[in-house]
Amino acid sequence: MECPFWKVILDEDCKERSVSKEESFEMMRHMYRAMKEADASYDSKLRSASKMAGGDGEKLERYRKEKTPLFGEFLAEAVEKAVKMGESNACMRRIVAAPTAGSCGVIPAVLLTYEKQKHTAEEHIVEALYVAAGIGEVLAVSASISGAGGGCQAEIGSAAAMAAGALTYLEGGANEQIVKAAALALKNMLGLTCDPVAGLVEVPCIKRNASGAVNAVLAAHLTMAGIQSAIEPDEVVDSMRRIGAMIPACLRETSQEGLAATATARRIADELAAGER
Repeated sequence: MECPFWKVILDEDCKERSVSKEESFEMMRHMYRAMKEADASYDSKLRSASKMAGGDGEKLERYRKEKTPLFGEFLAEAVEKAVKMGESNACMRRIVAAPTAGSCGVIPAVLLTYEKQKHTAEEHIVEALYVAAGIGEVLAVSASISGAGGGCQAEIGSAAAMAAGALTYLEGGANEQIVKAAALALKNMLGLTCDPVAGLVEVPCIKRNASGAVNAVLAAHLTMAGIQSAIEPDEVVDSMRRIGAMIPACLRETSQEGLAATATARRIADELAAGER
């Protein structure tokens, strides 16, 4: 009988930090509860200093509750939470970098929604967070989780892979299915550039968190249906590393190209520099 994925990561954390299993688990629970607090404390009235971020999470919540959204209830709420978390980050609220501040909305969006809608015990969600952490560690060591280092594929892509693995665990997936789900999610994000408008983690970053959350759910859904990645997970990660190295510096968080180089983006950057926003 295979050792549960999350327990492998728990054991490694205990060895690395010289802590007990109880201490490790409570630390992970603390981080999950910080995600919960960040979600609960979302303030739709806040706007970022650039005025580019804020209030969209409330629009999504209102649309979900008052209309018939195109998404099902699970995806609709996950998208809403992802945007809210990204906006909170832009408005300098307390969030959990998972794995980065720019991709902070993906993992909490899917895990908080899962706990709420599936009525899952918090302990089980914390276990899933270990799964996400283990995948994130592999990506950080073998490729990158930095937009400056590997483009947005390394941030939103990594977050989506981590969330997909966590969701697959929660759905009862075996260890092999967990890593295959992570591979499916990462494949969908390969080559994604990091081109923030005016150098701020707001546009297009916040909406990409929503895209990453949907991607994570999709990957877990495909995996639990029995669909596998044709490319081995290790090879997918290695591809992300190679692609990241090939992405030119102008598309790796320097705001020199891509969306950041559009006429609208340049106007926004000029207004910010002149103190007009």
